[in-house]
Amino acid sequence: MSKADLNPAAGTAPDSAPDSDPGPAAVASAYQRFEPRAYLRNNYAPPRGDLSHPDGVGPWKLRCLAQTFATGEVSGHSLIDIGSGPTIYQLLSACAHFEDITLTDFLEVNRQELGLWLREEPGAFDWSTYSRHVCLIEGKGESWQEKELQLRARVKRILHIDVHQPQPLGAGSPAPLPADALVSTFCLEAVSPDLASFQRALDHITTLLRPGGHLLLIGALEESWYLAGEARLAVVPMGKEEVMEALVRSGYEVRDLSTYVMPACLQTGVDDVKGIFFAWAQKKVAV
Repeated sequence: MSKADLNPAAGTAPDSAPDSDPGPAAVASAYQRFEPRAYLRNNYAPPRGDLSHPDGVGPWKLRCLAQTFATGEVSGHSLIDIGSGPTIYQLLSACAHFEDITLTDFLEVNRQELGLWLREEPGAFDWSTYSRHVCLIEGKGESWQEKELQLRARVKRILHIDVHQPQPLGAGSPAPLPADALVSTFCLEAVSPDLASFQRALDHITTLLRPGGHLLLIGALEESWYLAGEARLAVVPMGKEEVMEALVRSGYEVRDLSTYVMPACLQTGVDDVKGIFFAWAQKKVAV
């Protein structure tokens, strides 16, 4: 889950309340204080990380991803995860369908966090609860250890990304381009000062995807801020209709757009999110 891809050209403005100025400089300044472990505790440890209740937000996200990959339509050689943040859960169902997976994030601290898990180093965040749950809902008889082993084997690189640049991965990227599929979770709306910026970022990442390729997008609905340790980070509030409109404008056919209402028991004071969306979109082929 990522909320950490922004324009480094914005510089590092002096510390100020990040929600007092929605411009790129304020976004860039705020993200320098992003704390991956605080973010993980807020969103992937209980109560939000409790996967024992089927109506929880975690099981909902994992089901959306698993059911989409189970169709067999979202597959190929290469997949790029746009703005991975410090999380890998979003790829647990994907790894059976792609041989070459690229993780990306703007922040070095998040890329370091991903590396800890990939190398199985002491102190890495424990995703085994998520791996077990995905194996359960996929019903393939696969062990969670096998699932994690496959994902680790298929992640080939961790790259810097800037979704606000026309070439988000820069020139001469080692990632196979264009990719067969993109995944992005909680990224674009969290690093865009306004809807126009969100649209441009979506346009930029779409250039990384081949015509006919698939985008799986998960994000926040009607959220304006969230916490990651000392950082209080601004989010552009979006509704389902605005997500749909942005995808169409970027040249996608929307195959599915589902929403989840955040229950009161999961509104824990770490953000003001009202719900979550899941979109499955396919890039149109030019005629």
